[in-house]
Amino acid sequence: MTTDTVREPAEVVAAAVDVAAAHAEQVDREGQFPIAAVSALRSGRLLSAGIPAEFGGGDQDIAMLARTTTALSRKCGSTGLIFAMHQSQVASLVRHSEDEAVQHALRRIAAGELLVASATTEASIGGDVRTSSCFVERDGSRFRLEKQAPVISYGRHADIILVTARRDVASTPQEQVLVICDRDGVTLEQNVDWDVLGMRGTCSHGYVLQAEGNTDAVMSTPYAVISAQTMLPVAHILWAAAWLGMAEEAIAKARLFVQASARRKPSVSPPGALRLAEATALLHQMRALVSSGVGRFKELAGFPEELTRFATVVEFNSLKVSASSLVMEIATAAMSICGIAGYRCDGEYSVARILRDAHGAALMVNNDRIHGNSAQLMLVGRTF
Repeated sequence: MTTDTVREPAEVVAAAVDVAAAHAEQVDREGQFPIAAVSALRSGRLLSAGIPAEFGGGDQDIAMLARTTTALSRKCGSTGLIFAMHQSQVASLVRHSEDEAVQHALRRIAAGELLVASATTEASIGGDVRTSSCFVERDGSRFRLEKQAPVISYGRHADIILVTARRDVASTPQEQVLVICDRDGVTLEQNVDWDVLGMRGTCSHGYVLQAEGNTDAVMSTPYAVISAQTMLPVAHILWAAAWLGMAEEAIAKARLFVQASARRKPSVSPPGALRLAEATALLHQMRALVSSGVGRFKELAGFPEELTRFATVVEFNSLKVSASSLVMEIATAAMSICGIAGYRCDGEYSVARILRDAHGAALMVNNDRIHGNSAQLMLVGRTF
């Protein structure tokens, strides 16, 4: 007689991390979606980790999701970022689940460990995710829409895609809704390749997206509310957690290199030791930023009006900008400490993939755009 062994959450995450690590080099080299790692997330029921137990999920809070994101990203930045993006979309459904269709979607995601992607950018709006050109066209109980999406991360592999669009043809670009598009009702015509420097495994190709389905898939809560109260802060927290994992791994490699140098010449302080201390201080700063962001969101989660305040939006914007800058600084320092061994694309001290992945942090949504948005908010806000 045998019984199933129930694994502790930490063991489940560790198992997924091991799979991500085993395939990370191939994922990066070939620009492959991390199929094995995502399968491990599914088998460990980690894709539904952020869904409340009442819908069949793991009922984990933002702190647990951030820790899992960091752990995955230490070994594979693409896997960690996919997990972060998925969980930010799931959170948008969880925290705005007034509609029966949204609740049904959450139960389906939990039951099937479905992967959720987003299509918020549009070719004609220059990267401004808070405006849309495309619109929802209704015909009785059915809808259809078509969107020119220059980037949909892991779109081909997603079971559900959350799509932003104008509420209808007469709506302004800012009158957006979020539409739950099942993969069975979506057609993706790829028109932009994802052949990039880093984060290659996210497979963020561009597509012409056509979707149709029942009109109850159009969420009743305006996207402006969903974005301010959930998608923006959660995404920025979990992205920062992903970059933290990459920074931790870079410092770990640098520390091993310096320690190896010290063992070879015990009487001489390695030249990289001081720089390692400096870079480690930056890592501690980054950890504090992420921890503060997690704590701040937990503090405000029950007060939606606080999350929509201009000052709060700027606060989470600043988290993204600061974390994306720090990961670059830390990865660059680690490469300098490790020297040619860090510059190599192979070997135990290589930080080449981490550095390439880190370059994407400031570009997803571009830091200049975020600074510009914060600057506009500060012109009209009263307190910051």
